[in-house]
Amino acid sequence: MEYLKAVINETLRLHPPVAMLLPRIFTQEAKINGYSIPARTQVIFIPERFLNSPIDCKGQNFNLIPFGSGRRGCPGIVFAIANIELALANLIKKFDWALPGRAEGEILDMMENPGVTTHRKNPLLVSNSPVYLAMIQRSKKPKALHQPLRKM
Repeated sequence: MEYLKAVINETLRLHPPVAMLLPRIFTQEAKINGYSIPARTQVIFIPERFLNSPIDCKGQNFNLIPFGSGRRGCPGIVFAIANIELALANLIKKFDWALPGRAEGEILDMMENPGVTTHRKNPLLVSNSPVYLAMIQRSKKPKALHQPLRKM
């Protein structure tokens, strides 16, 4: 669950609900650790930066403020994060996800159309199949949630 939260934080860092700041993009070609980074490349997706980190998206850390901060912060932040975690955890748990034709992740087109909200330039096509879990027969009956009242 911690890694799922880190992925959510990294996604909100890259794609906040409302674009408040300009995206972090290389303005000119650069070379880092032997890798050539072309100009107009956005900072990469590394959810591990949020593992074992006190930074969260609730507005207390200015490194990550997708919902604003202080008096102008979103009042529904706790509700939004809970719903994102619940929906994403259920999708991951109940489905096996794959790229069509057994393609590898390196061939994905990650181009985006910037604007007030960021959209993919080309849609992401994936296939899913439900995960079937074996039902375990219980040998005992479940206990009653409450006991009947006794007469005094």
